[in-house]
Amino acid sequence: MSEEKISVIIPVYNQALFIGRAIRSVQKQTFDNWEIIVVNDGSSDQIEDVINLFRLEDDRISYFKNERNEGLGFSLNKGIGHARYDTIAYLPADDVYFEDHLYSLREALHDNPDAILAYSGIKYNYRDTGHYSQGRTSLAMVPERSLQLVQVMHRKVDLRWVERAQLTTADLGKMYWDKLNPLGNFVATSKITAEWVSHPLQRHQFFNEFVGGGIYRYKEYYHVKHRIRFESQSGSYVDEFRDYPMLEDNVVNLDGEPLKILLVGELAYNAQRICALERMGHKLYGLWIDKPFFYNTIGPLPFGNVEDIPKSNWKERVKEIKPDVIYGLLNFSAVPLAHEVLVQNPGIPFVWHFKESPFYCRQQGTWNQLVELYQKSDGQIYINEETRLWFEQFLMFAKEPLAHILDGDLPPGYYFKDQRSELLSESVGGVHTVVPGRPFGIQPEDIQRLAAQDIHLHFYGDYHHRSYKNWLDKAYALAPDHLHIYHNCTPDEWTAEFSKYDAGWLHVFESSNFGELMKAEWLDLNYPARMSTLAAAGLPMIQRDNSKHTVASQSITGKLGIGVFFESFEDLGERLRNQAQMRRTRENCWDSKSHFSFEHHVHGLVDFFKRVIRRKYASGSPELLLNAATDANRQSVLIDLTAA
Repeated sequence: MSEEKISVIIPVYNQALFIGRAIRSVQKQTFDNWEIIVVNDGSSDQIEDVINLFRLEDDRISYFKNERNEGLGFSLNKGIGHARYDTIAYLPADDVYFEDHLYSLREALHDNPDAILAYSGIKYNYRDTGHYSQGRTSLAMVPERSLQLVQVMHRKVDLRWVERAQLTTADLGKMYWDKLNPLGNFVATSKITAEWVSHPLQRHQFFNEFVGGGIYRYKEYYHVKHRIRFESQSGSYVDEFRDYPMLEDNVVNLDGEPLKILLVGELAYNAQRICALERMGHKLYGLWIDKPFFYNTIGPLPFGNVEDIPKSNWKERVKEIKPDVIYGLLNFSAVPLAHEVLVQNPGIPFVWHFKESPFYCRQQGTWNQLVELYQKSDGQIYINEETRLWFEQFLMFAKEPLAHILDGDLPPGYYFKDQRSELLSESVGGVHTVVPGRPFGIQPEDIQRLAAQDIHLHFYGDYHHRSYKNWLDKAYALAPDHLHIYHNCTPDEWTAEFSKYDAGWLHVFESSNFGELMKAEWLDLNYPARMSTLAAAGLPMIQRDNSKHTVASQSITGKLGIGVFFESFEDLGERLRNQAQMRRTRENCWDSKSHFSFEHHVHGLVDFFKRVIRRKYASGSPELLLNAATDANRQSVLIDLTAA
């Protein structure tokens, strides 16, 4: 084999309308001793038709196909395996070469015998707006990125790209470049000879939580149905093998009337809670939203036995399944899909469970759908009594509503361990507080006020470290010895990790509703997701004293005796140093922690489903409703109808 020729590997997934530009850009190269190896990674578009047209006119193009999407690393390894030449270049199907690209990279390798890899400069992030039309350029790496495929050429060696089974990441350094580094130098051409084309479906976008990416969006787009290890661009790491050790949940507490439950929407945080329904013998199906954010859990789930329903023919499949109840949930992202199913629902009892936030729906134009979900559903679940009262100020029901109270994303009970850790304050002194997530409502100057009283703040969460970078920089400058940051803490570690702190922060805000619900804002009505996290560790929950107002989080923490309410940071310091009172509050939290687990409420949820089902059947045609009922519930339906 000759080093004078270059193998150009083009990985492609559903980019039939991009790849023509990529191939033409190779054909227009001033250096023409090349071959193109197209690897189709399980595309569902017309990519083969496009490639066949090019192959008819150019026999230097070869084509290989994966039967399903296997991931970038797999496809690149396949391409290298079929490469006939000793020099490898890459061209993702959505990128383009400029005419001297291959020539300049080849020259850089030729002029540097000790080099293993050469890289060009690139144009990137091209934007066309009402104010400008241009892209940025870099002679090396794009800031905060590794070298991109389109800018690299290297000598062929016996090394393999990291594949999905090992790690799913946007960091090409971890995937391959770092392996090449010990074998030789990386040399630059110092010429802009390619474009890393910007568009919403670039692979790296699926790793970026700040633009709607994340593990669930990645798995949905690439149709990944198995477990993976996923590293996001914020540094968050999800290991589905470690985090979900149980492949299935066996029935351990059989319900007398097992239901078929169709989940519609998304499961948000702590999605493993639904396995408690399976352990009661209920059968779950899932119809999921498109384009989830990183906090919208959808299927295929890496735990339990939920059977996913394809959106393409969901109505036909639902008719086949005949679920007993449709359970629509949970946040604003689920509203459009849940509303569609509600409107097209073939007479199946429909329960709507909404966590947050009605104000998002209002500003995004889905308010009408949200209101109809409440008014036309057969049962409504609110996260707390305050939220129910707020909604029912203006909701208009055709008949008396059937409502239930349940926080939407409570974690499973097995995250609540029995063993607490030693308090840091007892071993190293000072007072130690924790924020698992956003430091919502806490200002950098507040960290300084706390530090003056020897109160520490420990801040967990990779994503929020990036989104609060300026906040962190300022807070560090003001109180370098009292602000501590950590990576994400997995739910299985909540109790051991967080119980070493004296107290944990809920959202900090000052209400202004003075008990008038029409004035209430979302902070007044919401239960922050971290409440359960702190409860699992038996931690008192810090929040501003809003006792003159209607504030749901203060209501529940006050009722259970687990809150630390303050009017000023000096007042907070006194309360946190009151060891006797803090000990009582901590014990109250430890004793009531099960209230914040899903298992504590699951039987009430199932009973509510059955109430909704029976009421629905009692209000309709007996013949029609008996036909809709599953065999498991036919007898109870008949009894209820007879009684009615």
